Amino acid sequence: MLRPRSGPNQWVTREEYRLSPSVEVAEVADVFGNLSQRLVAPVGEFGIFTSAEVVVENKPQVPESGSFVEVPNLPNDVLVYLLPSRYCESDRFGEMASEIVGESQAGYAQVMSISEWVRNNVNNIAGSSTYPVSAIEVNERREGVCRDLAQISIALCRALCIPARLVVGYMHALEPIDIHAWFEAFLGDRWHTFDPTTVDASGLRIAIAHGRDSTDVAIYNQYGPLLLPNAITVTVDEV
Repeated sequence: MLRPRSGPNQWVTREEYRLSPSVEVAEVADVFGNLSQRLVAPVGEFGIFTSAEVVVENKPQVPESGSFVEVPNLPNDVLVYLLPSRYCESDRFGEMASEIVGESQAGYAQVMSISEWVRNNVNNIAGSSTYPVSAIEVNERREGVCRDLAQISIALCRALCIPARLVVGYMHALEPIDIHAWFEAFLGDRWHTFDPTTVDASGLRIAIAHGRDSTDVAIYNQYGPLLLPNAITVTVDEV
């Protein structure tokens, strides 16, 4: 799952996708609208090279537009992001979520309180989890990678009936440069970006995929004998 898709906040103007050696590829859109390529990797060395130029939205969010939406008024396709999922056990975080948001106004302010609490209480440590861990595990460990901080944030939001989803992609000026994960919450009439790994979530971003949790947005899934990549290189430039 490596191809960005044009949408409300980004427009793909040029793209390259190469396989070495070349093999047959079938491309499908999953239930969340993410582009996914399916192939059988050949024996021996195999490389996937992708590049894209993407025009992205670069304007700050307006907190006043992020009001809480009562569940009966939510769009049908948003309801799935209220449910507990494999790595976001929102049904276990109700009391904790209420304590974190306190008297914050329902909606944007609550999500900001959650994002700030996670940033201040869960250490963002590169390489601290090499496989997906659940929100409950992250809460116990109090450390994780960007994906883990996003997933506990999602669980806390859903516990307050705020739809939230995981997003993976690229962020400009991220140090060190790598594939990044953040989350979005549905407030008002659209999705808003939040990132518990940084104080300012308005950085330039290219979304590759979104879903309920890391089950839905893995950059690649493999079946058969376990094989690990011997190299992954990511570069993000602003033009």
